[in-house]
Amino acid sequence: MSRVPVVFIRGLWLRSASWDPWVDYFAAHGFDALAPGWPQEPATMTAIRDNSTAPSEVGLEAVMGHYARIVGSLTEAPVLIGHSVGGLIAQKLIGMHIGRAAVAIAPACVGQAPSLRSCPQLCSQLCARREAGDLRSSLSLTVEQFRYAVAGIITEQESAALFQRYAIPSPGRLLLDLVGGVGIGSARAAVNADDESRGPLLLISAQEDRMVPDAVTRATYRLYGDSTAVTTFKQFADRAHSLTIDSGWRTVADYVLAWLNHQGIPHRRPGPRWLGHLT
Repeated sequence: MSRVPVVFIRGLWLRSASWDPWVDYFAAHGFDALAPGWPQEPATMTAIRDNSTAPSEVGLEAVMGHYARIVGSLTEAPVLIGHSVGGLIAQKLIGMHIGRAAVAIAPACVGQAPSLRSCPQLCSQLCARREAGDLRSSLSLTVEQFRYAVAGIITEQESAALFQRYAIPSPGRLLLDLVGGVGIGSARAAVNADDESRGPLLLISAQEDRMVPDAVTRATYRLYGDSTAVTTFKQFADRAHSLTIDSGWRTVADYVLAWLNHQGIPHRRPGPRWLGHLT
């Protein structure tokens, strides 16, 4: 049996290497796992910090096209697993019938779902840039912003270590693509929620997420209510936006493996016993 490919897609402010533990874990479970970077993403933290403005003009469509080409180059349709904006991209791609299944973890708000403006300081910075027409500057999180928005549940020490290991600037153009009008997301972030022939989709939220609140992911899940295609929602209690990179990441990964197994997507070893009803 050939190994099913899995493409991991990173989100905002985290480099693609943040998926490395998942890549190794899924490879050990029989998948052909890869985590390609965004367009213009430097390969090392040294390069990122030496040239933090490099990816500033990369927009959502460019990142979408980049991953669509990667998926198109594979000999077999992959599973798509994305976090934050990566979760949004995974939804958009599966809605275009690119990929066999998708997992969106704490996904960025889709265009049809209400935006809760969960990080007012960041939102005000983005809105000011949009009004000024500033599409060139990248935006970095401070260590304090990272702890508040991404890693608010874990210890300060673990948060600081994750910041040093993975935090990178995000492209200004892409951030502006995600900022819509009052109370509604950007049209560029819309997904094909009514499609009934797409592959299965798993939406995962973190109960204590401040970057993408649980309510936002639940609102996204409701968008798919009229589709007969498989859509599953899972909330992880007492977890924050860092649920893919902090010390509890394996619990999330095991759930995803079990869900894939339930969808008939084979791998070498089954996931842990499923607790609860699968839909």
